[in-house]
Amino acid sequence: MLVARFLLEMSGISDLPLHDGHVPKWLLAYMEKLASAILKVMYEIHGPDKIIEYFSDPLWFQAFNNVIGMDWDSSGSTTVVTAVVKKITWKEDLGFLVLGGKGEHSKEVVNEIPLAVKRLSLGEDFIDKMRLVSRIGAKIDSVLLQDGYTLYHHALFISERGGWTIIQQGMKPSIKMARRYHLNHMTADLTKLLDPHSGVASNNIENPLNLVDNDSLTARGVIEDLLKEDVSKIIKMIREVNALLKGLKSLNEYTKLTRHLEDKRTYFEKKIFSIPYYRPINITDEMIKTLNEAQLKGAEKISEILQIKGFGPETMRALTLVADLIFNSPPSNRDPVTHPIDPFKYSYAHGGKDSVPYKVRRDLLEKTILTLEEAVERAKIGDHEKMKMLNR
Repeated sequence: MLVARFLLEMSGISDLPLHDGHVPKWLLAYMEKLASAILKVMYEIHGPDKIIEYFSDPLWFQAFNNVIGMDWDSSGSTTVVTAVVKKITWKEDLGFLVLGGKGEHSKEVVNEIPLAVKRLSLGEDFIDKMRLVSRIGAKIDSVLLQDGYTLYHHALFISERGGWTIIQQGMKPSIKMARRYHLNHMTADLTKLLDPHSGVASNNIENPLNLVDNDSLTARGVIEDLLKEDVSKIIKMIREVNALLKGLKSLNEYTKLTRHLEDKRTYFEKKIFSIPYYRPINITDEMIKTLNEAQLKGAEKISEILQIKGFGPETMRALTLVADLIFNSPPSNRDPVTHPIDPFKYSYAHGGKDSVPYKVRRDLLEKTILTLEEAVERAKIGDHEKMKMLNR
């Protein structure tokens, strides 16, 4: 089967250009039929857990997008494909469901989880579990990894065995790019929260604040220790960091805590001009309230801190800067990118919405849909030969 051969054992992140425009209704109808046919074949051959694992791979996801006729390099590949698959999973019985989506739809996850848990017969205890997965998943790519992309799409895939995949996307309008993030229950330990993306694919390299990198363990330890201090003391240190960043305070007073003055100055000046997260913190009443709430609830580990309501990117960045500039425990600035993605060749299957590499051919779409649907129908009556042929 063509789709089955797309699988690479990787999940991660991919960058895509921001595109405007909509999918024509006639093409969307074909995309839904083809996607449904492909997923039914995959269900018969691999089962739902393997399907959501496939979707956790950005290369496979993009190839799937290209095969059904969507733009090969568009940010819309995330939102459209996810919406198409979501519609199919709630209509058919494929052993998994897709929740959430783009913009306001991403907020529907909380209310959709009980419905999904009931339909998949997972048990009521999975409601809170999946809500936690969704919440922490979103904060991984917005609070722990701050790369300049603002999340606007969040989708949760849940299988009948309780497996999950999260696909979310952030945008960076300044460079007209979107970045897609993939998380899967097999690669993302939501307790340790280290390297949750087992593979990353992107055409852009950033200098992010990356607290999910192993090299950030020391910084994370300092952050956890900081939360044991009195909040007024924490705020005082944040103000000292601001003075440093604004050039109002000399680095001399920190040399005993860190390294030789010249080394520290060179280190600091080199980083402040190349890494966006080195900018003053906006200390607000909400930040102080959040820090007090974290202490009140006894949040000590990073995984517990993320569960505090209101604990967002700015508060985490503030604590990280204190760990870095005052306690000499810098975080990782490594962009979690392993290699670029270029699944363009799969667009040749049926063409693309934007006429690249050629205009979508309805005859090819119809032929593929019929072939896949025939294989599924034959399998239902015990004839698995065509299914085996497709799998090969």
